[in-house]
This record gives sequence, C-alpha cells and structure tokens, in this order.
Amino acid sequence: MEKRKILIVGGGSAGWMAAAYLNGALNRRGNDHRVDIELLESPDTPRISVGEATIPSMRHLLAAIGIDEMEFMRVTEGTFKQSIKYVNWVHNDNSFYHHPFSSLRTHPIDYAGSNWLRSDRSVPFMETCSIQPLICEWGRAPVMFGEWRMGARLNYAYQMNAQKFADYLRDFSTARGVVHTKANMAQVKKHANGDIASVTTDKGQEITADIFVDCTGFRSLLLEKEMGVGYEDFGKYLLCDRAVTMHVPYDTHYPGMVRPYTTATALSNGWIWDIPMQTRRSIGYVHSSAFIDEEAAEREMRAYQGGNTDDLPCRFIPFKAGRRHQQWQGNCVAIGLSGGFIEPLESTGLYLSDLGAVLLAEHFPWRREDQEMLAARYNRLMTNRYYEILDFINMHYCLTKRTDTEFWRTVQEREHITDRLQAKFDYWRRKPPSPHDFQDQNFAAMLGQDTSALPPIGNGRQDARAPVDTGGLWNHESYECILYGMEFLQKECDQWFGERRPPTQVNPAILQRLQMARQMLPPHELWLQQALGMQDYPKAARPKGWI
Repeated sequence: MEKRKILIVGGGSAGWMAAAYLNGALNRRGNDHRVDIELLESPDTPRISVGEATIPSMRHLLAAIGIDEMEFMRVTEGTFKQSIKYVNWVHNDNSFYHHPFSSLRTHPIDYAGSNWLRSDRSVPFMETCSIQPLICEWGRAPVMFGEWRMGARLNYAYQMNAQKFADYLRDFSTARGVVHTKANMAQVKKHANGDIASVTTDKGQEITADIFVDCTGFRSLLLEKEMGVGYEDFGKYLLCDRAVTMHVPYDTHYPGMVRPYTTATALSNGWIWDIPMQTRRSIGYVHSSAFIDEEAAEREMRAYQGGNTDDLPCRFIPFKAGRRHQQWQGNCVAIGLSGGFIEPLESTGLYLSDLGAVLLAEHFPWRREDQEMLAARYNRLMTNRYYEILDFINMHYCLTKRTDTEFWRTVQEREHITDRLQAKFDYWRRKPPSPHDFQDQNFAAMLGQDTSALPPIGNGRQDARAPVDTGGLWNHESYECILYGMEFLQKECDQWFGERRPPTQVNPAILQRLQMARQMLPPHELWLQQALGMQDYPKAARPKGWI
C-alpha cells in the first residue's frame, strides 16, 4: 500500500488535535508509519486564548494519542470537571440544577424519570440518581489519593488553558514525526477534477498532499474559499452571536476553592461561562448583539465577577452559529471552526474537533477510489452530530420560564425552536424519554418532512434523509436531566397525578455513596495542590462582593 500524505492548514487546538490524533491512529503512535503528516501554521494569525471545558470524550483522545493524564493536567493548568451547573436558566432567582457525567440506575428498567414525575419534586431530579451534583457542591474531586475504593468510578472531563493545550500537542506531535512548517498560505493549486493538488507558502515552498485538512478557523480558507462549500446559519434558533471574555487571576481574585465543575449562569441577554483552572478562572458572556450593546455586556460581565476588575482586560469575539453544508468536499476536510460553530453551552467546541479527527481516521481513504464513498458517510455522521448539538442547546433556551427581558421572551417563541426538538417535546408529553427513542428516530411530527431543501451530502452523492438524532452524544438520561431540571411537564403532572404527590425518594445506593464520598474524596483544590503542584492561594485574595 502506497504511503499517503496529509497536510493540515492551521494550528490552534483544532489543528494540533487533528495532527496528534491522526498520527496516533493512522501511524499507530509511530510504530507503523504509513501516513506523512505536516501542519502548516501561520506565524501571523492571532491566537484566541480562553479557558476551555471538555466532555469525557477527551479522555479517549488522550489515551489514543498516548498522553499521560497527570502530565496533561500539569501542562495545561487542568482541573477536573464533573458537571455543568446551570444557574438562573429557569427563573431569575439564583436557582440551579446540575448536568453531571455519572448517574446510577440500579433497576434493570429505568423508572427514575417516571418515579420523579409522580413525586412532589422536593429533591432535584439528578440528585435522585447521581451523587455528582452534591459532590460538586461540596467541592470534592472525582478521584482519591491512592487506590480507588468506592465501587464504580465517577466519570469526568477537564477544564484547561486551550492555548497551552495546543502548544503541548504541538511539541508532543512533532517529537513523534509530525512536520511543523511556519509560513502563510499564499496560493492553492487544484487538479482538473477540482481536488486540491498543493499549497504554496509565502516562502515559496510548495506542499503537495493527498488529503488537506482545513483548520483555519472561521475564515475557512480551504473548504469555503477554495472548495466553495456554503454555510447553514443556525441564528434563527441560537440568537447569541458574540462573547466578551476575561481572565480572572487567583493571585488577586481567588474565590476560596476550585470548583470541580463548569458554571453556566444566565444573565439578561445570554449566559456566562465560568471555567476554573489552576491559576485563574476564565469567564465569558455569550450574548446577542441584537439585544445588548458591547458596553452594557462588558459592564454586566464585570458585575457578575463582583467588582474590582477594572484592571483586567477583556476582549470581544464575534461568531456565527452554524455549519458547513459538507465537512468533507473533494479531498478537503474541515475540522474545528472552519467546519462550523455552536456556542459552547455544553462544552462541545473541542469535542467537534475531536470527533472530526476520530471520524477522519476511521474513514481515511487508503485507496483513492474509496474517497467519495467514505466522504459521504463522514458528512452524514457530522451532519447528524451538528443537528443533535443544535437541538440540545436550543432546548436550554426554549424551556426557560424567564420573562424579565425581551431576549428571554423571544427565545421561547415557536419560531425559534427547531422542528426536530418540537417533535421530541410533543412525543415526550405522551411518554417520558427512554433509550429506544434514539433508534430509527422518526417521530410523528417528522413524517412527511420536506427534505428537498437539504444540501447534498458528499461529493456528488446525495443523501436526502432528514438528520437523525441518534443519541450518540446525549442519551435519554441527559435529556431527562435538562427537561426535568427546567420544569418540563410540571403543569401536566399536576393534572395527571394531582398537586398533592408523595415525597421524592432518593435511591438508597445514592445515599450510601454520598456517605463514602464525604469520607474518601478530597477537596478538589487539595488534590490539585498535592498531585499536580498547584499553588496554595490565600483566601485573603477573595474579592469583595464575591458570592
């Protein structure tokens, strides 16, 4: 089999994740060098430095590449993430619910949701089937010092410095054979069939390849500019189009703990992420420019922090939610922002780069004649995943009960809810979510759906089927978490089961594990200090007005 060549254009997290994973998967961590991989990185492209939260799939990527978890966390200022805590999403009253990564369902048939709906809801739903909400509130790590002694392990992800992550992957990959070329792309040459033949740099170097991976961010210099692939705008369903971000250092603003979770707090016209790392927190207000101007958004973000931040710089990042009609066109594959973007409410930014690299490795065209068929399948899978994420993020907005601003009143309107999501709501008003809802998913409201406007998927191959949510990223348990955390079916349950219902019962196994957790799980910041060498910040640095 002839050797193949991949050229990745663009660095950052997406580019170096692609380089590291493809090298690890296709070249078996350097033990079977069948693919030459080169990354072309512009020395003039500014880097967007924000804190990033991941989902548990990041652990698979690290393992596949061969990266040691402890080293990764040290280098990237990494912390553990066990949940996303949603504050003020249902009502503007400081109420919250958690979306954790681990749940405990002890019965062979999952009755957790239906049991909770028939109760008085005196205990939040996820606290009846997961220990992680309370572990997060206690500030405990999901690991122990020494050997694990609590039965089933807790699932977790990470919070980290994305720029340091990219730098670490760069050094890791180049040490294992990936070629790093620092120059600007100046010209693209094509074959007669429209595929990319080579890229010429501003230093006069011509680089040929079999597969070109576009990691040039929102500019999409290859997939859009050269291959002409259009963009589907999700702005009708996700109204936010801008973020103002700021880093809050611990040496002057230490809150007294390092939270083992990411916080998403709804503000007047969007929401703010709060991502704790080892030396600082990264906060960012994702908002809609149609409802709030830059000055007011910055003021609201600084007020969230609690004051004393006038000396901390911030920056505005415009974005457009949506996806490319195809992620793979010809011999060009977009990974990262060049292929699409959905606001990071569920921490899916790095996940989409991760998934793009994983699927490319699985569908890599070792023979040129297989490229078209593999590209068509790749595009179908990525299309499904973008729509799955769109629906799940859209759900957080449209289920809100807030009416305090025009923004929150608008996101609830029917025109801003995807048809797929509305079909799910209609279905789940007749039965609770269950595992088989994500098999051959075609609810009644989807039958007869006009698919003529759907863009072609693949290179000349058509796939006219409507996108299907297969539950690949979120299953029925995740949907239950958001639905019941946001009071879905509250009025209906009053009608079905009466307003006087029995107290909510908590699984005894949950109570037992909580007792063990109190005794065995260390405070998150203590584990970071002793295991990774994080600095012990004085609580005196806690800012005035911090809540």
